[in-house]
Amino acid sequence: MDITLLLKAAILGVVEGLTEFLPISSTGHLIILGDLLGYNDETSKVFKIVIQLAAILAVCWDYRERLMKMARGLASEPAEQRFASLVFIAFLPAAVLGLMFHSTIKALLFNPITVATALIVGGFIILYVERRAYHPRINSVDEMRWQDALKVGFAQAVAMIPGTSRSGATIMGGLIFGLSRKTAAEFSFFLAIPTMFAATAYDLYKNWVLLRIEDLPVFAVGFIASFVAAMWAVKSFIKFISNHTFVVFAWYRIVFGVIVLGTAYTGAVSWSHP
Repeated sequence: MDITLLLKAAILGVVEGLTEFLPISSTGHLIILGDLLGYNDETSKVFKIVIQLAAILAVCWDYRERLMKMARGLASEPAEQRFASLVFIAFLPAAVLGLMFHSTIKALLFNPITVATALIVGGFIILYVERRAYHPRINSVDEMRWQDALKVGFAQAVAMIPGTSRSGATIMGGLIFGLSRKTAAEFSFFLAIPTMFAATAYDLYKNWVLLRIEDLPVFAVGFIASFVAAMWAVKSFIKFISNHTFVVFAWYRIVFGVIVLGTAYTGAVSWSHP
């Protein structure tokens, strides 16, 4: 087995786990880093699906008690039925638009230049949101209405553009629509579960012919790295946002995006294009 390839798998797995639930775009980071490491062939498409699955399974494990409670109460508990319906409503916009435009977006926008541009634009949007007068009217998921969930769902759909960040779009959208920081982050995590499972299943269906038994060690390394990193990132992120704004993530996005565009403009790095 190629040790260099295993190292690339570990690096990409850690990056996926750390960035999936932060407002900095895991897909964007994987596109840029995969391009930089030279791991952007056909096999890498399936690899990225596998490590994304690991990240969402980490969230399922972290919130297992809440998910089990919801599962047990779906048949008889109105509160759990309501919570599940909110997640489903928020899931619908991305599901419908994803089926309509998934292939087009991947063909045209999945490249480092698009990602860098989206990172910068998204960074300035976060700065704008953070500078607004902030008066949350919803302090827990239980206080959300179906209209609030639908609005967050449309915000999530914007994240189909790589570099936007699914968690960034849902959390910032949640803040704009009146959710508290913690509520926006927690609803974003729960919304990620059906969204990412659906995206993973769809991508696996589209790319199953690329699966090869000899790639299992690489996939396993990336899966484990992503799962462990995501477990740490989710817990740390919830603690962080309890006492901090998202400004640090905004400036990170802007600086990272500028570096990528700068290296492309100067020719220091030969980034791929659509």
